[in-house]
Amino acid sequence: MPGLTREDVVLGTGAHLRVIGKGRKERCTPLARSTPAVVKAWLREPQRGKGNLLFPSAMGKRLTVHGVQYLLNKHRLAASKVCPSLKHKRVTVHRLRHTAAMDLLQSGVDRSVIALWLGHESIETTQVYLEATLAMKEKALAKANTA
Repeated sequence: MPGLTREDVVLGTGAHLRVIGKGRKERCTPLARSTPAVVKAWLREPQRGKGNLLFPSAMGKRLTVHGVQYLLNKHRLAASKVCPSLKHKRVTVHRLRHTAAMDLLQSGVDRSVIALWLGHESIETTQVYLEATLAMKEKALAKANTA
């Protein structure tokens, strides 16, 4: 995300981001239905800095990992005013990635598709993200008890 440029965004039908991940591999990450409208509005804002970065830092340069974490902390604290349980939670990019993977799994998306989405070469790597939640375990137990 920190190095994304405006050209990495593809809007319209099949809206997605072109992302270069580990090993310099390119992959496409689909955007949620509500995201393209927000991105279009963001793209109409005046650009900061000389580059063509999609999300520049306050100085107009590439966001660092620390800059992204700063923004996550800032917004977590703001959200904690409405949802107090967030105040002491640790929100990281890795946790957001894990949550997205779990949401996909719980929505019935195949593990191999989730592995592709995350840019993993093997499903075994993806398993780290897909540990069963308590709700999934309870559901499985309920099925076993009715059999």
